[in-house]
Amino acid sequence: MTTLTNPTRRSFLQYSSLGLLTLSTFPGWLAAMEGMGNMPPMPKMAPNKASPDFKPDVEIELTCKPGSVSILPGQATRVQQYSGRLIKGPENALTTLPDSYLGPLMRFQQGQKVRITLRNELAEPTITHWHGLNVPALMDGHPVYAISQGEAFVYEFEIRNRAGMILYHPHTHGVTGEQVYHGLAGAMLINDAEEQSLKLPSGEYEIPIVIQDRLFDEKNQLVYAQSMHDRMMGFHGDRILVNGRPDFSLDVASRAYRLRVLNGSNARIYKLAWDDGSPVTVIGVDGGLLEQPVVKPYVMLAPGERLDVWADFSGRAVGSQLVMRSRPFTGVLPKMAERMMRGEMGGMMGGMDHQGEGGKKQEGGQAMGGMGMGGMMGMMGGGMGGHQGESGKKPEGGQGMGMMGGMGGMHGMMGNKIPVGSDYPIFTVRVTRQGSDSPSLPTHLSKITRYKLEDTANPGKPVPIGISEGPMSMLINGRPYAYNDIQPNERIPFDTVQLMEIFHAHGGEGGHGGGAKGTPEAAAGGHAEGGKPAEGQTGAMQQGMMGGGMGMMGGMHGQGSEAKKQEGGHAMGGMGMMGGMGGQTTEGKPKGEGQAMGGMAGGGMGMMGGMGGMGMMMSMAHPIHLHEQPFQIVSRTIGTEEAEDYATVHEGFIDSGWKDTVLVMPGERVKIIKPFKDYKGLFMVHCHNLEHEDMGMMREFLVE
Repeated sequence: MTTLTNPTRRSFLQYSSLGLLTLSTFPGWLAAMEGMGNMPPMPKMAPNKASPDFKPDVEIELTCKPGSVSILPGQATRVQQYSGRLIKGPENALTTLPDSYLGPLMRFQQGQKVRITLRNELAEPTITHWHGLNVPALMDGHPVYAISQGEAFVYEFEIRNRAGMILYHPHTHGVTGEQVYHGLAGAMLINDAEEQSLKLPSGEYEIPIVIQDRLFDEKNQLVYAQSMHDRMMGFHGDRILVNGRPDFSLDVASRAYRLRVLNGSNARIYKLAWDDGSPVTVIGVDGGLLEQPVVKPYVMLAPGERLDVWADFSGRAVGSQLVMRSRPFTGVLPKMAERMMRGEMGGMMGGMDHQGEGGKKQEGGQAMGGMGMGGMMGMMGGGMGGHQGESGKKPEGGQGMGMMGGMGGMHGMMGNKIPVGSDYPIFTVRVTRQGSDSPSLPTHLSKITRYKLEDTANPGKPVPIGISEGPMSMLINGRPYAYNDIQPNERIPFDTVQLMEIFHAHGGEGGHGGGAKGTPEAAAGGHAEGGKPAEGQTGAMQQGMMGGGMGMMGGMHGQGSEAKKQEGGHAMGGMGMMGGMGGQTTEGKPKGEGQAMGGMAGGGMGMMGGMGGMGMMMSMAHPIHLHEQPFQIVSRTIGTEEAEDYATVHEGFIDSGWKDTVLVMPGERVKIIKPFKDYKGLFMVHCHNLEHEDMGMMREFLVE
């Protein structure tokens, strides 16, 4: 458990995170930040060809191509989409969703042999991953196998999964989020004998519900990630689409239905609940059916997660309706980002009164106290110095552009029509006819063999998955993604069951901070001795650059209660935030030259080493997805400081079934047990906030 945060420290975290968010939107720094966040280039492997020895039961041709579809009234929207053609197999193996850009719905039986030929007609490389499908590494859609325009990749595999819902989408290096956002996504349903024996609702009574959010311009064209902020927080649209359509409504009979719900959004997290307070009955999750139905007041659904919902409309009058909504919750984004998205920044802007903590004006236009917004906005022009205004002239003191540029950059992240964690409708159910012969909800659904700690090969030493975030890159175990960059704790013995722990790796537990070299803490962290980034990281350049930029913001808070005037538009406290709150004395003097002027101090990331790093300020929820076989959730623990936010979501977690994606809240540690028994090779683990994945929050396990 973490300790409670004192008010001063909490304020510092909130205000500093606002500075980071503002910094991320400033045009002059955006290109530099994006360049620094780039991952190493991906090698290109030859496309896989059809094997003459493989005899498929089902064969499908799946083509990625540009297209246009009518989504909103008026002009059609340009999209990228999958189109399918059934070459061999049952007629229901491929179904096109009406009036939708989404890919066709595929349906397979456990044990079937499947061949899918992926063809690329896009003007960019792509490759498709079968999210949740247990297949060999070659067939998993690794980005190293991306195919260029005109090429084809042949997937051949046997369906080993139990009954469940699979998401398919691109896994293209660095552009997964963009390609999914523009339409490349679809679903696959697996059936097996156990499920069929239950006689669950099927045919017209089994309905896929793919939830996405999108942003459109005035010409009905999709708008995607316009700023670094959009990437840092994950991109959130302002309109909900279900099955590719806005204002989705479902006409039903008064009987039971099976809703196969999939979160296909890039980053948006949902808290699903019926508007009349009826409980949500869940019969399955990512990896298939639960042992018995679970009844919840609401259910959380993060990107990449799936829910199998039993929705019984029996007894409801014809003409009645029910709305599935996303209900309020907090804590999945940094506090300042949540407030900005809700448009609640008015009072904070009062901080731009240019007053210091002692009520003194700061020369150069920076406010050193209160909210610190004055100093922060001044930083955007003066602190960064030298950015030109629209007229091509430098603002006096470097200040004018700071206000205008900073505020202009912030415009995009303020006042989303459907802020994350707010209350808004997802889709409407309308009872239009009487039903008959409605099935009853089974009391027992499936058999799940539970793993115990003693079943694992490493009961006392879980494999670490340490997640950390910053404005230039997103990391796992202190490292950005790089192909075949396998670290010792990423080597998994084949035919074993592993205990794994997913946690927020800030400060001494990974990310950018402590732990001696060779210790588990260091292995989770990624920084070698002496505060230097591990080999192959981009962190040194990133942190060095931020040394100057963040020092300016640090100058706002780096002063004590008797802040002195600073000239030239920004405080001269060097890093300011370096060494955390302890980086400055009460008189505003640095405790040491290394902290005052250095780019990297002590614990590896000088900016906030003593407080656990900038990542702590930016900490947010991450849906972590592991490829290949599914896992079981063993435990969740949450820090005391995050308990209030956690209380708004924790009843909505369903941890009793097989999972392949788990939402990890800020301050949370999740232990899972995962088998590695079917295939050897490289398999990925990554955040399914797709912007985070594209920024580097992805690693590989080598099963050998």
